[in-house]
Amino acid sequence: MDRTRSVLAALTATLLAVPGITALSSAARAADADLARNGGFEAGLDGWACTAGTTVGSPVHSGASALQATPAGSDNAQCAQTVTVQPDAQYTLSGYVRGSYVYLGASGTGTTDVSTWTQSAPAWQQLSTTFRTGPSTTRVTIYTHGWYGTGAYYADDVSLVGPGANAGQPPAAPTGLRAGTVTSSSVALSWSAVTGATGYAVYRDGVKTQTVNGTSATVTGLSASTAYGFQVAAVNAAGESARSATVTATTTAGTGGGSTDLPAHALVGYLHASFANGAGYTRLADVPDSWDVIDLAFGEPTSVTSGDIRFTRCPVTECPNAESEADFKAAVRAKQAAGKKVLISIGGQNGQVQLTTTAARDTFVSSVSKIIDTYGLDGLDIDFEGHSLSLNADDTDFKNPKTPVIVNLISALKTLKAKYGSKFVLSMAPETFFVQLGYQYYGTGKWGGQDPRAGAYLPVIHALRDDLTLLHVQDYNSGSIMGLDNQYHSMGGADFHIAMTDMLLTGFPVAGDANNVFPPLRPDQVAIGMPASTNAGNGYVSPAEVTRTLDCLTKKTNCGSYATHGTWPALRGLMTWSVNWDRFANWEFQKTFDGYFG
Repeated sequence: MDRTRSVLAALTATLLAVPGITALSSAARAADADLARNGGFEAGLDGWACTAGTTVGSPVHSGASALQATPAGSDNAQCAQTVTVQPDAQYTLSGYVRGSYVYLGASGTGTTDVSTWTQSAPAWQQLSTTFRTGPSTTRVTIYTHGWYGTGAYYADDVSLVGPGANAGQPPAAPTGLRAGTVTSSSVALSWSAVTGATGYAVYRDGVKTQTVNGTSATVTGLSASTAYGFQVAAVNAAGESARSATVTATTTAGTGGGSTDLPAHALVGYLHASFANGAGYTRLADVPDSWDVIDLAFGEPTSVTSGDIRFTRCPVTECPNAESEADFKAAVRAKQAAGKKVLISIGGQNGQVQLTTTAARDTFVSSVSKIIDTYGLDGLDIDFEGHSLSLNADDTDFKNPKTPVIVNLISALKTLKAKYGSKFVLSMAPETFFVQLGYQYYGTGKWGGQDPRAGAYLPVIHALRDDLTLLHVQDYNSGSIMGLDNQYHSMGGADFHIAMTDMLLTGFPVAGDANNVFPPLRPDQVAIGMPASTNAGNGYVSPAEVTRTLDCLTKKTNCGSYATHGTWPALRGLMTWSVNWDRFANWEFQKTFDGYFG
């Protein structure tokens, strides 16, 4: 299809419909041009500023690429660019879209801003609108976006046809580039505004990493204890400026996280210590040496909001083969002598914990300390599920939480960490709803109406990332979750585990906000949570799929359809629910781990 001919034909037809205009002169027609930069997205997102967009090879309207953007609860996934135009001139904006509630429009016209949209376009549909610039207008912004939470939309062959304007010269190079907050995996940058710039390109070691509209950016996905050189260039319609002077920043060592003597690859399992079920009771002393971290399940509160945690071992009436208190304590010491870690896990499916007051926070600290001291344990696992954590409607920034149950939990865990010192093991086992779902939704959302638990673990993880030993998200009993490829992934295969873990190790914009990125965790902080057998929970995968997951994440081989954003040979390992269920299944999960890591 001849794109230029079809666009000019549409322009002619539109202008003939405007009163007072009967035809385009040859001179006027010759002056018209398509002013949109990279309207076919053949050069990726070059020229576009997108909050939640990427390019895909299918579906496309023409060429080899198209835009795919996925709105979230508080983000309509807008992609926009600023175009230089002539004052008092007529323009036609058009493009092809697919999806539900897709918009195409122009703002800053100097007259009446325009937009057009389609409610549903299962196949490619052309949208087109016209506008006239004001007498002093020299730049307009064209954009496309979807609607909040309605799923991915696609756009291709966006054009703005009308009289071209002298774009002038590229802007001057930015000055004042400086590094701000530096972590083990990210560097915050800021610089001075440049007159005439419509955006800025950020470079890391000479490679462009992102384009932003403002004068700050956070570069993520960095390695610990590594020096990086950063530059920034200013951009306008005429092109890109020379780059700024280089600023060097070295990421921190990132040696937090408590224990320094875990093995390079660890097997983590929950031991049913306070109850019996179909898996049967397993004595702590009978847990094989392959298990490096043993989480005692569970410590539970006396009431939801008391903060008073109690650990009651399974009584012999329920668990006839349960060991004595003395034998249990001796088994803890024996495991520790063998280099293993034994933790108390708080919460679980039935243990709702809400630290709504500072009094509950303080009671939590004292009661958990009593359990740790009574049994001489190595640390604490937080397995808050259900309605333990949720966000108040005005709590929208995961970096600065305000909700009492979040703030008090962070404070309590920091207090415990400080009390027991650097060897204290702190782990967390949230569900995907509370972590990876935060890529799309965070709390109640900008407009309200969302589940306030969405992403609610993110502020806790972020505040404690330098104290956190292990994060093993439960990749089971989960609904479908959108990955960084903006596709939904479901349990039952390696792709789900690969996509969910890639999000933790790459970082992601929270609720689609590119200016509010959850930074990646270190690979040695991450283990993958899987059920030990079909009896243990929904989402069981075969040993072959476990192996494929590890191959992809640690070697970038055997990956399947999902493309990871890195390779992490230092990935800490695997977690399972549970030791008991794995024993019931003839230790299949343990054997898979041992066979892979040796």
